[in-house]
Amino acid sequence: MSESTSIIDHESLNALVGRFFQIDDITIGDPKKDYIVRYRGMLKMKDSEKAYDELAKQLKPLEITPLFRWEGKRHVIILVPGLPTPKPANPWVNLVLFIATLLSVLLTGALYGMQEMPPAGTGVGEWATLLFRSGWPFAVSMLAILGAHEFGHYFMGRHHGVHVTLPYFIPFPFSPFGTMGAFISMKEIPRNRKMLLDIGIAGPLAGLVVAVPVLFLGLQLSELDVLPLGAAADTMFQMEGNSIFYLLAKFLTFGKLLPEPAAYGVSPVLHWLRYFFTGQPFPWGGTDVMMSAVAWAGWAGLLVTAMNLLPVGQLDGGHVMYVLIGRERARKLYPIVLVGLIALGFVWSGWWLWAGLLFFMGRRYAEPLDQITPLDENRKWLAMLALVIFVLTFTPVPLTLF
Repeated sequence: MSESTSIIDHESLNALVGRFFQIDDITIGDPKKDYIVRYRGMLKMKDSEKAYDELAKQLKPLEITPLFRWEGKRHVIILVPGLPTPKPANPWVNLVLFIATLLSVLLTGALYGMQEMPPAGTGVGEWATLLFRSGWPFAVSMLAILGAHEFGHYFMGRHHGVHVTLPYFIPFPFSPFGTMGAFISMKEIPRNRKMLLDIGIAGPLAGLVVAVPVLFLGLQLSELDVLPLGAAADTMFQMEGNSIFYLLAKFLTFGKLLPEPAAYGVSPVLHWLRYFFTGQPFPWGGTDVMMSAVAWAGWAGLLVTAMNLLPVGQLDGGHVMYVLIGRERARKLYPIVLVGLIALGFVWSGWWLWAGLLFFMGRRYAEPLDQITPLDENRKWLAMLALVIFVLTFTPVPLTLF
């Protein structure tokens, strides 16, 4: 507790809060444990956002932070000691992780795009040149998508005056994408729902703006080919899954739904419903797109967008759902999402890992300082757009391996 709040003049605080608030009752708290004082009643001003900003400004010299909350149909103002004091991050950590991720995705892109192995005796310099030439299309595409996503969060946070870190890229060598993605950290709590939505949705939208043209460019660089009749004993065959958007992108590029089976055993509608949600039956002998490295990065961008928009916890979709339907309804949605992921785990086991992570980390939501100020209509539509994007980009079976 700071010196400014060690001796508290409750009458002065009551008078200050009373300028903005019709006080029904007052509860004195313990500043050493939780809060200084709590007021129940109703705001006098219709513009709750302006009321919060004005009250916070006047309490700042006292090093007191106001919280706006709902309690039933009444408003609640809670005064807590201290001001947000974000600790500075070390940008060298961000730089080192970015360089490591760059090398990792270059290697992945090279392994994906290399046509044939160089002959024995190839020098280190020639190897490096070959890896760079083979890997840069994927690396540039992948990092552009991830970078756009995270800097979307970053610049929107800066726009609203919320302290956020630079992106932390996570290298993951010898994996399908060469990275586990990236993230930023909010160093302080957004003031209201509007800011939380803006920061949360800016990443997926910015990432998608890059991922969509990358995907279409990659599909133009790809070719159609006939799939083998079965899996070879000494090789591994990998098939990417389909989201609604990816299916449409392939249809717009090649004029057919892919992968196209050699023959439909059932009606096409039943076939695609089953294949979309289970990845079965595998279309051996059918026709599919042989993805270029750029297309692979674009597809990964769609997958990253959908996973970030899962409507739970601290994920971008969790922020969207919280501000759209409120904390209590968002918490009721949480077990439904968890059960859904567990069910999907029977067709792709990776969802069990996500379910496990969200079981421990998905119950907490980012709660703004001012929870009274509602979303405006434009932001409600923006939140609905995020839900539509989630539906269009979600891939029930991301990968099938044989």
